[in-house]
Amino acid sequence: MWSDESRFQLHHADGRVRIWHKQHESMHSTCISTTLQAGGGSVMIWDMFSWHDLGPLICVEQRLNSTTYLSIVVDQVHPIMLMAYPNRDGFFQQDNVPCHSAHIVQEWFQEHEGDFTLLRWLPQSPDLNPIEHLWDEVKRAIRQLVPQPSNLTELDSAIDQAWCQILHITFQHLVESMPRRIPAVLKAKGGPMKY
Repeated sequence: MWSDESRFQLHHADGRVRIWHKQHESMHSTCISTTLQAGGGSVMIWDMFSWHDLGPLICVEQRLNSTTYLSIVVDQVHPIMLMAYPNRDGFFQQDNVPCHSAHIVQEWFQEHEGDFTLLRWLPQSPDLNPIEHLWDEVKRAIRQLVPQPSNLTELDSAIDQAWCQILHITFQHLVESMPRRIPAVLKAKGGPMKY
């Protein structure tokens, strides 16, 4: 299972809005572009997936810290891993952001190491997490919506709909590509990752 979180903004602004105006029109309403602080709001979503299926989308209500992440691990990761891998032979991947590598989170994984294997990821390792490609698909689908979501509830619904429309073949192809991707990254970046 691969997992990660992603932030989705209600409105995107890349700062490259160009407005052509004549010298005397600079303050005309058609020549002024309004902005929204922090993109009009955003939602943080956490999820996981495997070759077999996509996990449930988890909306992170507050900032993702070690306590919040641990509750996701306990409430979502653990039961899903036990159900998907009843022989306790599953692997779970997370990256090394501080909330993932926090002491309380690592202690929990050590206490439950017989339930599944946590893949160790070195700090500063290349991001090989295939879930990033799924997040890109969801963001691309949302950008193509007409009309665009106008509030956070609509954005949350659009994320859910786009996630549910990802085809099995899409995430299965990502998993199947890993044996080719890892050696390619190792060759490009240097020596093997140590665990």
